[in-house]
Amino acid sequence: MTAHPARTRSPATTAEVAAAVRSAADAGLAVKAVGTGHSFTTAAATDGLLIRPERLTGVHALDTEAGTVTVGAGTSLKRVNATLAAHGLSLTNMGDIMEQTAAGAISTGTHGTGRSSASLSAQLTGLELVTADGSTLHCSATEHPDVFAAARVGLGALGVVTALTFAAEPQFLLTAREEPMPFDRVTDEFDQLVADNEHFEFYWFPHTGSCLTKRNNRSAGPLAPAGRISGWVDDELVSNGLFQAACSLGRAIPAAIPAIAQVSSRALSARTYTDIPYKVFTSPRRVRFVESEYAVPREAAIEALRALRAMIERSRLRVSFPVEVRTAPADDIPLSTSFGRETAYIAVHMYRGTPYESYFTAVEQIMTAHGGRPHWGKLHSRDASYLSDVYPRFAEFTALRDRLDPDRVFGNAYLRRVLGD
Repeated sequence: MTAHPARTRSPATTAEVAAAVRSAADAGLAVKAVGTGHSFTTAAATDGLLIRPERLTGVHALDTEAGTVTVGAGTSLKRVNATLAAHGLSLTNMGDIMEQTAAGAISTGTHGTGRSSASLSAQLTGLELVTADGSTLHCSATEHPDVFAAARVGLGALGVVTALTFAAEPQFLLTAREEPMPFDRVTDEFDQLVADNEHFEFYWFPHTGSCLTKRNNRSAGPLAPAGRISGWVDDELVSNGLFQAACSLGRAIPAAIPAIAQVSSRALSARTYTDIPYKVFTSPRRVRFVESEYAVPREAAIEALRALRAMIERSRLRVSFPVEVRTAPADDIPLSTSFGRETAYIAVHMYRGTPYESYFTAVEQIMTAHGGRPHWGKLHSRDASYLSDVYPRFAEFTALRDRLDPDRVFGNAYLRRVLGD
């Protein structure tokens, strides 16, 4: 996707953001802030003013006693994690990559997997927001609480987030246990695997009966990180280098994908290591892809996954990427994909350059039949009429948007589709 903004600005301060917003609004230009471009949707696209994040960075405050860190909106999650680690602190949970900006990640509801620890947005204790008239709101549970509640997953619809405060806790260790497991066992024991582990996720390899499971649990130590050579073999050579080659071959010869998948699944191996949290939660992802992900009620996850598997098996689809399954507890953020319900996430991918539309459409039909909510930053075709039915506080969010941005200074085509006019 491409966008051709009339203006581009890289402000360094909140005051500069506010001035840029006022100037654009006076000129009749829409305003959008962009992150690192990790989103697969056009959530940040505009033909008006594009605000770039590269100068809105840095740690504004770090309070080790209170367990909070305040960062500029454009600060990468990688830098947030490294800073916390240097001060003996850690986020409670993370997604599996950390290249996104802090504001971009929370605005689209970025999440990891957790039995009781929720998304990045749920770990916020405060944020700073520049609204459509150029005002700056400092938001928390006690200051503009209605704005804070909604803007934690705000889609860029309420204003430009300029700073965020995350809750942190004393650094701890996680032991990761990665283990191949048959599809039937994972699905039969899914509820127990979730209940028994602080962080459980698995990848099912289409055209096979094989999964790779990952269980992360807090550990008393000792620190035992993946070996430099063995870690490189697993994370770079196998997960990126050889997987890239397999995907390239599958794109060139789609009929070979099932055989490649069978060979690849037999090569899966187990490993265990212990490290600080962000080094366990995250891993390098260098193979390019497109992605769609749906959040379904956790009790519907296995039924939906089995339907997905049956759909692939009876179709002519050839899918080279594994299907990823994660979980999250219920939260209270109006547009969070896990609002009000225990949730399972089912993510599907296709190698970049491979036709994906028929696969994603078929998956979407299965997920919406189970009341699925699409990830805001990943490909989907849902609109406001559907989304207003699956989000109980949807009307509350849109009413707040009407109050903060009645002229739709922060609007674009994506928001018109998912939120309505």
